[in-house]
Amino acid sequence: MTPPRIALVTCAKLPDLPPDEHLLVRELRARGADGQAVIWDDPDIAWGGFDRVVVRSTWDYHHRLPEFLHWVDALQSARVPLWNPPALLRWNADKTYLRDLERRGVRVAPTRFVEPESGGALAAIMDEAGWDDVVVKPSVSATAFETWRVTRSEAAAHQPRFRGLLDRRRMMVQPCLPELARDGEWSLCFVGGAFSHAVLKRPAAGDFRVQHEFGGSAELVPRPDELLVAAARRVADAAPGPWLYARVDGCQVDGAFVLLELEMLEPSLFLDLDPGAAGRFADAILRG
Repeated sequence: MTPPRIALVTCAKLPDLPPDEHLLVRELRARGADGQAVIWDDPDIAWGGFDRVVVRSTWDYHHRLPEFLHWVDALQSARVPLWNPPALLRWNADKTYLRDLERRGVRVAPTRFVEPESGGALAAIMDEAGWDDVVVKPSVSATAFETWRVTRSEAAAHQPRFRGLLDRRRMMVQPCLPELARDGEWSLCFVGGAFSHAVLKRPAAGDFRVQHEFGGSAELVPRPDELLVAAARRVADAAPGPWLYARVDGCQVDGAFVLLELEMLEPSLFLDLDPGAAGRFADAILRG
């Protein structure tokens, strides 16, 4: 019997996948499947030859969103089994999905989306919202791309940068939550419809970004609070349509979970932090 062929989709900058995803390749092989890294925009790939196509580290999609969505459309037209499903990938590619989740009852970090044609002034947005310290970023972004922190006294000086970005893309402004710097940001990971593991991320001293490349740290929390897991599960369940994997990012504010991002396109799942995570993900992929 021919082993199932699983495409683990990545980008040209990471042709062999991130290191923790090598664990997933190993677990797939241990289950008799052929898991291999495939670059999403490689024109020589015959996508129809795979039994599953799983988006993993396409960490350049935000620079080339139209091309990336065209690739998603092409796989859908060819009826290639793509996970997460095409409609969900499109929905999750732009952080305006936060508005949908809020309408569905999810507690979301306060967010102002600023459209390119609005001519928005950063100082005016902060004044209207009553925010003195904010994080600014494009609504289509990843890996802290064009993400920075601004206080009210600095807003005028940062307006040219904000305006320059706003000329080309939708922007978003959120208050800088002190709970994130003090207590950290949770990433609750789900695979195959079930909770897998929880990671607590912390920014470096004096920073607000939790990504490793900016000095942030991540540690496994073996037994997270059940109420926290339940809150994250409600977030994932509020997404439109079925899903194979999800990472729910947020922090605790006044004892309640507040969503920062729901990552269902290309999230790192921190497979190297939990000994069983890669195996659980491999099982979910083969069931899917």
